[in-house]
Amino acid sequence: MPPRRASTKGFKRTDSLLTGQIRRASESRGFAQSRLLTQWAEIAGPDTAGIAQPVEVSYGRGGMGATLTLLTTGANAPMLEMQKEQLRARVNSVYGYNAIARIRITQTAATGFAEGKVAFGHQQKAAGPAVPNPETVAQANAVAQPVADEGLRAALAQLATNVMTKNKTQKS
Repeated sequence: MPPRRASTKGFKRTDSLLTGQIRRASESRGFAQSRLLTQWAEIAGPDTAGIAQPVEVSYGRGGMGATLTLLTTGANAPMLEMQKEQLRARVNSVYGYNAIARIRITQTAATGFAEGKVAFGHQQKAAGPAVPNPETVAQANAVAQPVADEGLRAALAQLATNVMTKNKTQKS
């Protein structure tokens, strides 16, 4: 029987290249299971993942009964507080035993603080940009017409189109 040939042609799967780095980064924050970070939306559910993200797992002195810290905004903290026990059960199912004894919720402002900016990537995306009508484009080109530099004129026309389109959608 001939030797089996590799079907990957010298390429490796991305996760096999990054597994060690992901493990080191997650273990520095106390996550023994990096799956808790990488598959948070699947573990917590899309609604919970949209309003919170895991930040740290801290272990007590005895080594058992860890505390999972979740980051959320102030408005979502009460909703998350009511879901703590269900969330703890889901997280412990990833570990396979009762590793997480408590869940602590930390809050941040929607904007501000360098590390505290909320960027939960599991929320629904907004609708795409509005398509300007030809009248708006013509008005924007007329506004930018006196500018001599062609590149600057095009940029100003695009800016004017965006501003006029935004103003019209806000008035509607």
